[in-house]
Amino acid sequence: QVQTVESGGGLVHPGGSLRLSCTPSGFIFSNYWMYWVRQAPGKGLEWISWINLDGSETKYRESVKGRFTISRDNTKNTLYLQMNLLKPEDTAVYYCNAQRWGLEYWGQGTQVTVSS
Repeated sequence: QVQTVESGGGLVHPGGSLRLSCTPSGFIFSNYWMYWVRQAPGKGLEWISWINLDGSETKYRESVKGRFTISRDNTKNTLYLQMNLLKPEDTAVYYCNAQRWGLEYWGQGTQVTVSS
Protein backbone atom coordinates (compact mmCIF):
# COMPACT_ATOMS: atom_id res chain seq x y z
CA GLN A 1 0.00 0.00 0.00
CA VAL A 2 1.36 3.40 -0.97
CA GLN A 3 1.32 5.66 2.05
CA THR A 4 3.37 7.61 4.55
CA VAL A 5 4.24 6.25 7.98
CA GLU A 6 4.36 8.72 10.86
CA SER A 7 5.93 8.18 14.28
CA GLY A 8 7.17 10.07 17.32
CA GLY A 9 3.97 11.38 18.84
CA GLY A 10 3.13 11.19 22.51
CA LEU A 11 2.16 13.08 25.65
CA VAL A 12 4.25 16.11 26.56
CA HIS A 13 3.93 18.95 29.06
CA PRO A 14 3.43 22.52 27.87
CA GLY A 15 6.78 23.99 26.91
CA GLY A 16 8.17 20.59 26.02
CA SER A 17 9.50 19.19 22.75
CA LEU A 18 8.83 16.30 20.42
CA ARG A 19 10.30 15.22 17.10
CA LEU A 20 8.02 13.56 14.59
CA SER A 21 9.30 11.38 11.78
CA CYS A 22 7.74 10.23 8.54
CA THR A 23 8.91 7.60 6.08
CA PRO A 24 7.51 6.58 2.71
CA SER A 25 5.94 3.25 1.87
CA GLY A 26 5.77 2.40 -1.80
CA PHE A 27 7.00 5.64 -3.35
CA ILE A 28 10.27 7.45 -3.98
CA PHE A 29 10.57 9.96 -1.15
CA SER A 30 12.99 12.35 -2.86
CA ASN A 31 10.54 12.95 -5.72
CA TYR A 32 7.81 14.42 -3.54
CA TRP A 33 7.12 17.75 -1.87
CA MET A 34 6.32 17.01 1.74
CA TYR A 35 3.86 18.57 4.17
CA TRP A 36 2.94 18.23 7.81
CA VAL A 37 -0.79 18.62 8.45
CA ARG A 38 -2.67 18.27 11.73
CA GLN A 39 -6.21 17.75 12.92
CA ALA A 40 -7.23 18.89 16.38
CA PRO A 41 -10.17 17.23 18.14
CA GLY A 42 -13.43 18.31 16.53
CA LYS A 43 -11.70 20.45 13.89
CA GLY A 44 -10.69 20.16 10.27
CA LEU A 45 -7.30 19.54 8.74
CA GLU A 46 -4.78 22.34 9.24
CA TRP A 47 -1.64 22.78 7.14
CA ILE A 48 1.44 23.32 9.30
CA SER A 49 4.54 23.22 7.16
CA TRP A 50 5.94 22.47 3.70
CA ILE A 51 9.39 21.54 2.42
CA ASN A 52 10.63 21.32 -1.15
CA LEU A 53 12.38 18.39 -2.81
CA ASP A 54 15.92 19.01 -1.57
CA GLY A 55 15.04 20.72 1.70
CA SER A 56 16.32 24.13 0.64
CA GLU A 57 12.93 25.85 1.02
CA THR A 58 10.42 25.66 3.82
CA LYS A 59 7.19 27.37 4.81
CA TYR A 60 5.25 27.46 8.06
CA ARG A 61 1.86 28.32 9.39
CA GLU A 62 2.10 31.55 11.37
CA SER A 63 1.09 29.92 14.65
CA VAL A 64 4.08 27.54 14.60
CA LYS A 65 6.78 29.83 13.20
CA GLY A 66 9.81 29.95 15.46
CA ARG A 67 8.69 26.83 17.34
CA PHE A 68 8.50 24.10 14.71
CA THR A 69 11.18 23.11 12.20
CA ILE A 70 10.57 20.89 9.18
CA SER A 71 13.47 19.04 7.60
CA ARG A 72 14.15 16.04 5.40
CA ASP A 73 16.98 13.61 4.87
CA ASN A 74 16.65 12.12 1.40
CA THR A 75 19.53 9.69 2.11
CA LYS A 76 17.45 8.22 4.92
CA ASN A 77 14.07 8.71 3.21
CA THR A 78 12.80 10.52 6.27
CA LEU A 79 10.85 13.70 6.95
CA TYR A 80 11.07 15.35 10.37
CA LEU A 81 9.13 17.88 12.37
CA GLN A 82 10.95 19.23 15.40
CA MET A 83 8.40 20.80 17.72
CA ASN A 84 9.56 23.01 20.58
CA LEU A 85 7.73 25.17 23.11
CA LEU A 86 4.62 23.06 22.65
CA LYS A 87 1.27 24.48 23.70
CA PRO A 88 -2.01 22.77 24.59
CA GLU A 89 -3.46 24.08 21.33
CA ASP A 90 -0.88 22.00 19.45
CA THR A 91 -2.74 18.89 20.57
CA ALA A 92 -3.79 17.04 17.40
CA VAL A 93 -3.20 14.07 15.18
CA TYR A 94 -0.25 14.94 12.96
CA TYR A 95 -0.13 13.65 9.41
CA CYS A 96 2.65 13.54 6.87
CA ASN A 97 1.51 14.25 3.30
CA ALA A 98 3.41 13.68 0.06
CA GLN A 99 2.42 15.46 -3.16
CA ARG A 100 3.64 15.63 -6.75
CA TRP A 101 2.22 15.34 -10.24
CA GLY A 102 -1.35 15.26 -8.97
CA LEU A 103 -0.56 12.33 -6.70
CA GLU A 104 -1.06 12.55 -2.97
CA TYR A 105 -0.25 10.10 -0.19
CA TRP A 106 -1.26 10.10 3.45
CA GLY A 107 -0.54 8.04 6.53
CA GLN A 108 -2.46 7.08 9.63
CA GLY A 109 -1.06 9.96 11.65
CA THR A 110 0.55 10.17 15.07
CA GLN A 111 -1.15 11.64 18.14
CA VAL A 112 0.46 14.57 19.92
CA THR A 113 -1.06 15.58 23.25
CA VAL A 114 0.19 18.63 25.12
CA SER A 115 -1.14 18.67 28.65
CA SER A 116 -0.03 19.25 32.21
